[in-house]
Amino acid sequence: MTTATTPKGERRRQALVEAAAHLLVEGGFEAVRHRAVAERASLPLASTTYYFESLDELIAAALEFLGRSELAQGRAVLDGLTEPPRDLEKLVELVLDQLLGPADTNDAEAVLLRYERLVATGRRPYLRPLMLELGGELRGLLHETFTRAGAEIDAAELEEVIALVDGSVVNALIEVYPDPRAAARRMLREVLGRRR
Repeated sequence: MTTATTPKGERRRQALVEAAAHLLVEGGFEAVRHRAVAERASLPLASTTYYFESLDELIAAALEFLGRSELAQGRAVLDGLTEPPRDLEKLVELVLDQLLGPADTNDAEAVLLRYERLVATGRRPYLRPLMLELGGELRGLLHETFTRAGAEIDAAELEEVIALVDGSVVNALIEVYPDPRAAARRMLREVLGRRR
């Protein structure tokens, strides 16, 4: 990567990262191309290769930006709670927000693109260390969510919760269920209700 040492350079580099992140959310990895990123950022095409040595490096930066933004959003929601989420429904929604994104931005297409992005990283070995790091931070946030709700959970149980949500969502997407979040909510409510 070429270091963007000036404020203008930093702004341009960040604009490219954010443009690539938006394209990634809207159309998956195939949507992130040098020309598309430059156009979205309103910058010259050459800027993509000036600030990034490769498209893979730009994609990694965009994915990290997305992941960190999602984690920050989840942290803000958790920190903004005025009282512990003791109610089962509140806990279920908080967990779904952490795993699927906020309900208000959570239509079936957005969920599908989110899962496509997650699955597609498996074909890109250069992204694995980043995904492991972000996944670890997400698990920490989820663990804190359960702790604040007074529902202690160990690492194995947390993995089961994540697998349950992922499985419910993927199954709903395969069946072209119009609301994969509702499918995950139903399963999560049932399993967490038995733990209480």
